[in-house]
Amino acid sequence: MRHILFLFLDGIGLGDDDPLTNPFARANLKTLHSLLDGKKLLRDTPEHDNGRARFIPTDASMGVGGPPQSATGQATILTGLNVPQLIGGHWGPKPNQAVTEILKRENVFMSLAAKGKSAVLINAYPQRYFEAITRGKRMYSAIPMAVDAANIPLMTADDLRAGHAFSADFTGEGWRTELKYEDTPVYSLNEAGKRLAEVSRQRGLTFFEHWITDVVGHRGTIDDGVRVLERFDSVLEGVLENWDDEEGLIVITSDHGNIENFSHTHHTQNKVPTYVIGRRRAGFSDGIRDLTGFTPAILRYLD
Repeated sequence: MRHILFLFLDGIGLGDDDPLTNPFARANLKTLHSLLDGKKLLRDTPEHDNGRARFIPTDASMGVGGPPQSATGQATILTGLNVPQLIGGHWGPKPNQAVTEILKRENVFMSLAAKGKSAVLINAYPQRYFEAITRGKRMYSAIPMAVDAANIPLMTADDLRAGHAFSADFTGEGWRTELKYEDTPVYSLNEAGKRLAEVSRQRGLTFFEHWITDVVGHRGTIDDGVRVLERFDSVLEGVLENWDDEEGLIVITSDHGNIENFSHTHHTQNKVPTYVIGRRRAGFSDGIRDLTGFTPAILRYLD
C-alpha cells in the first residue's frame, strides 16, 4: 500500500548563513545535510535532488503581505486553498471563524475519508487537553481541528501507551517530566524515528505535528534552536534507517519561518524548506511551489 509520513515542523524557515542568529548555520544536521549533498538549509540553497530526496524552497506568503501565521499556513497545507488570500490576510495562531469554516468544509483528512482511505494525526494528547476543549478553555489549532472535522479520533494517552501514537517531542520524555505521566513509554531519538516509520505503514497518511520548533523560536535561545533541530535530525535518521523508498514517501515542511532568525521573536517571510523522500518523489513534488501544493499532491499520490 502506498503511504505518506508527513512530518510537519512548525515555524521553520530558510534564513541567512549567520551562526549568531540562525541555528541552521550552526547545527550539526548530518541527516538533513546528507539529503542535500552536504549543503545547509539556508536562504540561498536552491532546489536540489540527490537521488533519494528532493528539496524545494517553498513560498509560505502566497502573494499576501505581512508575515505568515500558523492558522492560515496550516489551513493552506491541509486544504490546498490559498487561505490567507481567501480571508484577506494571514491569521494565527489559532483559527478564527473564517479559517474554521474553511477547515470544517474541506480538508485533506475529510477528502481521504470520503474516498475510503485511512489517515490519522499521530500526536497523542493528554486527558487535560480534551477536558479543556470540552470546557471551552482551549480551542483546537488548525491541524486537530481538521482531523476532528473528518470524524477521525484524536490520539490519547492510551494510544501512546500502546505504541500507536507519539508525543510532540518524539521521545515521550515530556510526558514524564512536564505532564507527570509515569507509565507512558520513553524512546531514544533513533528508536522514535524507526517506530514512526513502522507505524506509518499501517495507513495511507500519517501526519505528525512538531510544534516545539515554533515555541523555541518565540521563547527560546539560539542554543535551544540548535538543540531542537539536532534532535529532529536524529529522529529523521531513525526514520530513514527503517524506510522503504519503494513503498512510500516522507514529506517534511513548515507553515512559516521563525526559528531561523533569533535576532527577534517574530515570524519571518522567508521561504520554508520542503523535503520529499522516496522513489515517487518527482511526481508528488512537481506541483509544489507554495503551501497550496501539498493537499493536491497527497490526494493524487494516494489515489
